[in-house]
Amino acid sequence: MNYNLYLLLPFFGSLLSLTFAFIFYKTMQSHPKGDERMEEIASIVRKGAFAYLKEQYKSVGIFFVFVFVILFIVSYFFKLQSLWTPFAFLTGGFFSGLAGFVGMNTATQASSRTAQAAKKSLDEALKVAFRAGAVMGLTVVGLGLLDITVWFFVLRLFYQNDLYIITATILTFGMGASSQALFARVGGGIFTKAADVGADIVGKIESEIPEDDARNPAVIADNVGDNVGDVAGMGADLYESYCGSILSAASLGAAVAIPLSLSTTLSLKLVLLPLLIATVGIVSSIVGIFFVKTKEHADQIHLMQSLNKGINISTVMIFTLSFLLMWLMFKNSSIKYFNFWLSLVTGLLVGIFIGRITEVYTSFSYKPTKFVAEQTKTGTATVILAGLGESMISTGFVVLVIVTGIIVSYLFSSNFDFKNVTLGLYGIALSAVGMLSTLGITLATDAYGPVADNAGGNAQMSKLDKLVRERTDALDSLGNTTAATGKGFAIGSAALTALAFIAAFSEAIRAALIRIAQNTNGFVDIGSRSLSLADIKSMDIVDVLLAYEVHLMNVKVIVGIMIGSMLPFVFSGLTLNAVGRAATKMVDEIRRQFHTIPGILEGKNKPDYERCVSIAAKAAEKEMIIPALIAVIAPIFVGITIGVPGVFGLLAGSLGSGFVLAIMMANAGGSWDNAKKFIESGELGGKGSENHKSTVVGDTVGDPLKDTAGPSLNILIKLMSIVSIVTAGLVVFFHIF
Repeated sequence: MNYNLYLLLPFFGSLLSLTFAFIFYKTMQSHPKGDERMEEIASIVRKGAFAYLKEQYKSVGIFFVFVFVILFIVSYFFKLQSLWTPFAFLTGGFFSGLAGFVGMNTATQASSRTAQAAKKSLDEALKVAFRAGAVMGLTVVGLGLLDITVWFFVLRLFYQNDLYIITATILTFGMGASSQALFARVGGGIFTKAADVGADIVGKIESEIPEDDARNPAVIADNVGDNVGDVAGMGADLYESYCGSILSAASLGAAVAIPLSLSTTLSLKLVLLPLLIATVGIVSSIVGIFFVKTKEHADQIHLMQSLNKGINISTVMIFTLSFLLMWLMFKNSSIKYFNFWLSLVTGLLVGIFIGRITEVYTSFSYKPTKFVAEQTKTGTATVILAGLGESMISTGFVVLVIVTGIIVSYLFSSNFDFKNVTLGLYGIALSAVGMLSTLGITLATDAYGPVADNAGGNAQMSKLDKLVRERTDALDSLGNTTAATGKGFAIGSAALTALAFIAAFSEAIRAALIRIAQNTNGFVDIGSRSLSLADIKSMDIVDVLLAYEVHLMNVKVIVGIMIGSMLPFVFSGLTLNAVGRAATKMVDEIRRQFHTIPGILEGKNKPDYERCVSIAAKAAEKEMIIPALIAVIAPIFVGITIGVPGVFGLLAGSLGSGFVLAIMMANAGGSWDNAKKFIESGELGGKGSENHKSTVVGDTVGDPLKDTAGPSLNILIKLMSIVSIVTAGLVVFFHIF
């Protein structure tokens, strides 16, 4: 195979993914929308969701224009980056937003159709909701791979085989995707949880009306929030995760050439290998999607098995096809492709184990969540304590799995030699690619959840038969588990990708030193050392660390670690307080409507739904700015004030604390949510009992944790890493001159 064929395969793979996304979209549209009332409710939710996205994109657009100008100045006047850098940044943000937009458009059209399908059977409803989720999954991987592949084509025309410039420029594309994802996750999370918390407090707790009751003024805002947060936000989030894993592996593939003294051809193969693995993952995901189906009256375990069947088939296919791919690429070379394949398999297995652990700690089919539900016998406080305790314990298992995956993938790739640092880090990056290779189907299992949730709301507000609501509730409960699993999956992949990004930051420092040396007298001074251009070009990742004295006895590294460890907590505090402030406004508005609009609780008058949607939208638009700016400003500030060692510490500290905190919050929220669903299924007194009220409070506390602060942390970790990479030249330049 020649280079162009290696790039054409991912290109056609991306088109294949987008084609099947379109097919599934049309299949979903072919299902009936339901009666006039069902269609009316879906239309109101859709209009509210699009109105919010329109305002969000305006605010984010201002940020992108500002950063574009800064990157252009740095590239054009200081010549510290390629002139293509600011344009790559823009396309990353655009496609990230587009992925979320497509997913949300599909989800808002699928909710009433899922409710209508539930009239027929549970299997029919699952297929409609899951195929809608598949549109999101295949759109994310299709657009991501398409954008990366096109950029490789373009940059190769201008820079030929200069892999360092090519990979460094494309990494800026990842910065755009991460920035958009953070705004989407934080803004969408604030919107959805402000509405959800407000609706729960006044509706279910104070007024004792059912969930998704049309009498609740916040019920439409809650359904809108599911779409802008859990669909559009999640789509942008996992688009960024997917692209980040591929880009970090490609960047390290270029770095491997130095210690191994590889030819240009082999270096190119290592750079393009992650793209080809992603292509194989797309094919495997499409096949797996067709195997997802269930039977009537299936319980939560059987429903989960139905989804897992598709995922397992995709996983087996990626096992087989990725090995065949590597054999074809490296069979006649010095590259030990079997070791790389084992690293890839390690990532796949890590993803499966994380999903399983999350399922055990969040599904009410297992002891931990049942234990949380049983604590309602002694009140709300013990429910909160049990949820926190179980989620904290769960982090131990997840961290052990991730740590084991890191060590094993490192050892496989480095040929069991810890001194082969660059090779080992490339293996870790490949394991992240492996974990996300089947994202087309794993994201479908996640994205289907909000569709099922909205279908349940539609059924409730449309006053459909009790059997329909039971079927949508079964899918919704499963959706809570798959959403928690998806969050754990995203956070786990973020940990591996962020570690690869830290290594890529070292490579970005080296590339910046080369540029500076080329523009001066051929030498660069770092502390007491003077390095020639030839010295810098021969440096690998370890040499860069030694040159900048990156070790634990350097106080700059320690300071960076402490700042990095603190930031996820400050970030989470800001987002949680934002939800609290917005929810307070929502609660006040719902109470006002109950007291001033006669006949709402009797069902004689309709609430002012639009007012609640407007409150949530304005709060989200305002509150998302400061947390998002922290992620961008922090690494630049630390880099300029403390220097390169401080940035290394910052990235390590934020990775360590942010990863564990995100897992804890995601599992706590999922556990409280499903403890509520467990009681609603008829256990421990059922709906309306005192036990049920206690779990409603737990769910209300957990919602901002699992849907706002928790999932935003994995983006925070990666965005700070990629901002550090993109601004590495500026930091090096500042401290040299």
